[in-house]
Amino acid sequence: MDLESRPIAPHPDEALPKLPTFTLTSNAANDMQVMPAAQTAPGGSVSPHLSWSGFPAQTQSFFVYCFDPDAPTPAGYWHWGIVDIPAEITELDEGAGESDLHLEGPAFHLLNDAGQASYYGANPPKGDREHRYVFTVYALDTPSLGLDDDASITTASFNALFHALAKASLTLTFKQ
Repeated sequence: MDLESRPIAPHPDEALPKLPTFTLTSNAANDMQVMPAAQTAPGGSVSPHLSWSGFPAQTQSFFVYCFDPDAPTPAGYWHWGIVDIPAEITELDEGAGESDLHLEGPAFHLLNDAGQASYYGANPPKGDREHRYVFTVYALDTPSLGLDDDASITTASFNALFHALAKASLTLTFKQ
């Protein structure tokens, strides 16, 4: 099967309501740069450092995720999801995606598409085109999305849209 002949999936932000934006940065790489090896599955699945600023003053919590729209599935691939991050936390250290033990306050990981409550690094099929890994932070008007740890990242994403004040995204790329 020729994976590179598939149509290119739209960026996930294109299909969602437009929201005000704020700034998301990483010590790992800048927007549209190649993901460092440590953040890939073959390199150890170490979640990247993320830091955000400029979000609305009325923000009560954050929802963070990483999504690969280029995965050869009808629905992309969720690599990471954290809900209920308190508004005073504006940075995740490298490796925070290892487990809930690395998160402060009520924040917790949701199961990714690898079935893990942690960060799963970039791992596109060998020979496929370059994949985009979209890291997104939503600023929310509620302290909690009211989800259990068995909720999917898709469910969290859906619920977040009804509480979203603004969002920030950073896209890294990777090809094997």
